[in-house]
Amino acid sequence: MGVKIWADNPIKCVFIIPALWYICGFSILISSFHWDFRFQSINIAAKRFKIMINEPSFKIRTIRPSDNGSLAQIIRTTLTEFGANHPGTVYFDAATDSLSELFMKEKSTYFVAELNGEIVGGGGIFPTEGLPGDTCELVKMYLLPEARGKGLGRSIIEKCLQFAQDFGFRNVYIESMPELKLALTIYEKFGFEYLSAPLGHSGHFGCDLWMLKKL
Repeated sequence: MGVKIWADNPIKCVFIIPALWYICGFSILISSFHWDFRFQSINIAAKRFKIMINEPSFKIRTIRPSDNGSLAQIIRTTLTEFGANHPGTVYFDAATDSLSELFMKEKSTYFVAELNGEIVGGGGIFPTEGLPGDTCELVKMYLLPEARGKGLGRSIIEKCLQFAQDFGFRNVYIESMPELKLALTIYEKFGFEYLSAPLGHSGHFGCDLWMLKKL
């Protein structure tokens, strides 16, 4: 019966057959786009997963006694790297080998930075002797090369400044050296301003640049 209808209506064939071809082709095209979209989605998800797997894992925490050896080595290695391993700096401080004990002092703290579980540096706040009561010092800010340029130093400084503010300090002081140009640039961005003379009695006569930030 169907064959007879088609045979009896050749004009219908002229219009209907191309229409069927068009509909079928359009369906195949849509299906193709659908699968292409699904494959692209899978691809994107796979790439994102790969990035997540390979992305460095950073962690900032407070100091532990077991960190002392690693931190002392990082501080001295970094100062040597920049040619700033002078007398009158933390390079020669006995306390550099026992930072966890040093930072047990009231109103002090030291933040340790880890990269994929390995210690890569740190920085802290300390109420240095001789400073005004409303002023503390940002101290021992050092990072290994692999930890630089990733915002980790900035995060440590932000934590230090927040700690200082929480403990009622109104000013944060820094002692540094011209050799540490990268660090100086970061301090400037945080609003630290240069002083004409040192504050307090840190004993670091090898540092000839001094900065202060009001909180």
